[in-house]
Parts: sequence; C-alpha cells; structure tokens
Amino acid sequence: MPADDGFDREPDPLFESVEPSGGDRIFERRELVTIDHLPTEDRIVGRDEQIRMIAGEIGPAVSGAPPNSVMIYGKTGSGKSLVAKHVVQRSEREATRRGNALATGYANCSQAKGNSDTLQQLGEQITPADSSVTFPERGISENEYFNRLWTVLDEQYDAAVFILDEIDRLKNDDILMILSRAAESGSVSTPIGVIAISNKINYREQMSERTKSSFGHTEYVFDPYDATQLREILANRTDAFKNGTLEDGVIPRAAALGAKEHGDARKAMRLLRYAGDYAKNNGADTVREEHLLEVRASAEAERLRDLVSGLPSHSRHVLNGLAALTKQNEERQWFRTTQIIDAYERVCRKEGVDTLTKDRVRQLLKELAFLEVTENRSNHGGKGTGSYKEHRLMWDAETVSRMHSRS
Repeated sequence: MPADDGFDREPDPLFESVEPSGGDRIFERRELVTIDHLPTEDRIVGRDEQIRMIAGEIGPAVSGAPPNSVMIYGKTGSGKSLVAKHVVQRSEREATRRGNALATGYANCSQAKGNSDTLQQLGEQITPADSSVTFPERGISENEYFNRLWTVLDEQYDAAVFILDEIDRLKNDDILMILSRAAESGSVSTPIGVIAISNKINYREQMSERTKSSFGHTEYVFDPYDATQLREILANRTDAFKNGTLEDGVIPRAAALGAKEHGDARKAMRLLRYAGDYAKNNGADTVREEHLLEVRASAEAERLRDLVSGLPSHSRHVLNGLAALTKQNEERQWFRTTQIIDAYERVCRKEGVDTLTKDRVRQLLKELAFLEVTENRSNHGGKGTGSYKEHRLMWDAETVSRMHSRS
C-alpha cells in the first residue's frame, strides 16, 4: 500500500487539461513562443551577417586573448539581445573546446537598480559554487563588487565577455568605463569584452567623455525585421503548437501586425503566444486570426509594462495621470507640464502615496520621453504668456490604463 502522506491520490479536475508533458490541447512546447527563449541557430532568421560581425569582435576571447567591446543599437524586437546571447553562448562552448575558461554573464539593466545590482548579477553568474567569493544582493559597496569580480576572473578564467542589455537604463555609464579599463588600470589581468545594447540610437551622445574614450568599442545598428522575415521567424516556432491547432492565416496576420510596429519580433511573438493562451482558456480547438485581435490590447499592455518596468513607481503615476487627461479630453493630445503635475497628484492621492517635488516630476517626464513612451515640445507663447513645455502620450491611453490594472 502507498504511504499515507496526507495527499489525495485522485487527479484534481482543476488541472485535468494539463498533460503529463506540461502541454495542453493547444500548446506542445509553449516555451518556444516566450520572449526570453533563446532559439537554436536554425531558428534565427535574417541575422547571419550580424552574428558573424559580433563573433568577429569578441572572437579572440575564445583563445584567452583580449576581445573587442561592442555597442549594438536598434529598435525593440530587432534581434539585438538574441544575437548577443547566441554569439556569447557559442563562444563559451568554443573556448571550452580549446581548453580555455571563458566567463560569460548577462544583465538586463532595465531590471537592475544601479551599477551594484548589475555587478551582483554578473558576479553571481560567473562564480563557481565552491568559490569562497560571494556576491550578496546587498550590504557591500559598488567598489567591493568590482574587487570581488576581479578576484573571480583572475582566479578562474582566461577571458570574459559580459552582455549589458538596455545599458541606457542605468543612471550613469561608469560600469562601461571601469570594465573596459580594468586591465589597463591593473585591476585585473583577465581580458574583458563588453557587449552593450541600447534601443536608443542617440545613447552615445549621453555617454560621458571618459567612457567614450576608454570604451573603445565598435558600433552596430540592427535594422528592423521586415514582414517576410517576421513571418519566417514565427513559422520557425509553429512546433510550439500541437499539429492542426494553428489555422493558416494566424502566422501571416501576426507578422503583419508586428511589421506595423517597426518590425518588432517581440510583439509578433507575444501576439502569437497570447492568441494561443486565449484559445486554450476559452475552450477553442484551434488558434484563429480573430484571436489575435482579441488579445492585441493585452499584448500591447505587456509590452508597455516591459518598457517602463525599470522606472520608479512614480513614473507610472505620472503616466497614469497623463493617460487620464488624454481620455478626459478626447479632442486634445498635448498637455502642459503643470496640468500633468496636477493629474499626477490626483493619482497619488487615489493610490495613497506621497507626491514628489515638481522638479522631480519634470525629470520623470524627461525619462518617459527618452523611452519614447511620451513626447514633448517647447511652446513659445505670446506676449505675457512665456514659454512652457507640452507633453503627449505616444501610446494609446487605454493601453496605459490596462497596463496599470494588470500591474
């Protein structure tokens, strides 16, 4: 007889749709259409040249020689992170084959609270389990994180390549300068290469002069995918679904919708996954084109939430205030800073939180404009009016509200 461990051996009807493999009646391998999934080489579309270029820059690291550093620019969903992760993964395998130890780490700076948080993530990823060096989440200074990183690199590795994704989300670029000058300054003997990624083509203009001169990087700009490439990308993921569950028009329609948003493969992939979830949750036997339209708003809200995820909570309050103004004034798009501050303060009162200073709210508006969530313009009023700034949402106000309700 089985042991009486207090568990009911009868299947729970709540989960009867979940198959032993983890699939369901719609999905066979749902992970293939998740944003963070790193596909195999045969599933990567339209980025062969970029893969070769990035490999050429960091290639020396596989032999323990100093790699070059790289800055990759491009719109969201243009394959920047995908290519960087793919090349670094292959470089680590090749270094091992050659008998060299290559440290590789990835940090999404939009999720980090600053340089220390970024360094903690990198250090934790490259530190062997039996090492005496630790990277606690808090309690040590930024300088100590660097010192521990140097220790691990010199004790364990012949070279290192780090990916810093969405580097523009950090408050400063000191980490680029210090990593790129580490060997020259004598901090570490292990050569380090950095692949920095930004959605903002003008990020270089924000870099400090010290970092520009020391980073010594090569720059690449990734063009958006076209509709044909997006269709091929999605077609390479159809085995995420069970045979016969994906109707013929779904892939072309999802690709077309992604192409409308500057060739955003992330949006197209997210739409496909949401449509599959919608079909599953609503008892449909197949995923149909109309399901894409049903889930489009939810997918957009998730994309916006990803975009602002690294910002302070008050940035979302500012955004919600501007969305409220936009919905209340259908005939207008542009609003003065003072009007937005008033709307922001109303949101804060509703949420039960203290407001920030007006100057700080103006800084948050600048950050939102930099991320292309909002847009601003200067308005030079007539005599007696003076100059003032106006702002407008670059996203649908309903999408902003939906994002807030799902947060």
